[in-house]
Amino acid sequence: MFLVKNSKSPNYQVVYFVNGKRTTISTKTKDEKKANEFLEEFKNSLNHPQPPVKIKSPEPQLIELVYLNEFKKEYLAYIQPIKSAKYIKSIKLSFRQFENTIGNLPLSAIDVKTIDKFITITFTRAQKGAHLYYRTLKAAFTKAVAWGYLAENPFKKIKFPRIAKSHPVFISTSEFELILSKTKEPILADLFTITFYTGMRQGELVNMKWDWIDFNNSTITTKIAGSFQTKSKKERIIPMNKKVSEIIKALLGSSEKNDYVFTNEKGEKLNEDFVSKKFKKSVRAAKLNDEIHFHTLRHSFASNLVQKGVSLYVVKELLGHEDLSTTQIYSHLQRQNLKNAIYLL
Repeated sequence: MFLVKNSKSPNYQVVYFVNGKRTTISTKTKDEKKANEFLEEFKNSLNHPQPPVKIKSPEPQLIELVYLNEFKKEYLAYIQPIKSAKYIKSIKLSFRQFENTIGNLPLSAIDVKTIDKFITITFTRAQKGAHLYYRTLKAAFTKAVAWGYLAENPFKKIKFPRIAKSHPVFISTSEFELILSKTKEPILADLFTITFYTGMRQGELVNMKWDWIDFNNSTITTKIAGSFQTKSKKERIIPMNKKVSEIIKALLGSSEKNDYVFTNEKGEKLNEDFVSKKFKKSVRAAKLNDEIHFHTLRHSFASNLVQKGVSLYVVKELLGHEDLSTTQIYSHLQRQNLKNAIYLL
């Protein structure tokens, strides 16, 4: 062990070896005398290591007794400002189903067996609904742990039953035109058309404002503002084709300069439930598959692109998916395209 000085630092360095490997530590001084004093202290610290400090075990934390209904109210009050109305609705539904099944128990009394019973009952009734309740309650109980109401999240010990995956329902252009012919309100026909040709989410459409539109570049930029947040919590740019651009220009011409693009007669933005119910009414009037819902328009946008040979990576970006695995639900259409290509040989 010795002192050196090099061009990299004006201070003296202590050179020593650990398991044969050369190591240095700065003395943090240019004074040779002080550097030697540091060297002696450093040697002593290595020769006489300090005994380990005994750490007193922390006292066990007392878990506050909170009942399910009380926690639900507190959790909703916390999450209301940061989540969409649709997500808040799913939270209320999940807690209601849970409480109806197990009762208003203290959180600390809700164990794995209780949750297993709830999942079994709801899964046999509706698999997708049960999965929604599971995901939503699991997230809520994670917050209960953070707030000190639980020592651990019992939902994390549950392995949810496997759900049989089915391909998403989508419609052709001719089926979409039939739905439009049964839609009486022009503003809704415009909204449906923009969805079919952009793949935008319902929340994005009803919250779309005029400052999102860039006619020069033919794009729509979903902007996070006020109570609205995109699902990914990021802004994204959506290209407009000629049809979409013309519809929005026509709406601008007839608009009384409301902030929102889609409004009712009072100038208020459209409600998501209202839009969904009106779309379903048009589907039934067209006598099409009753499994067709508003979200089918987004699936149809993606499916039509894949069938035209567009890469899943491009579709992923257009839909605003965070992960390619989400877009993989359309991969069966891509495989069919490959088969069709071979048949041309």
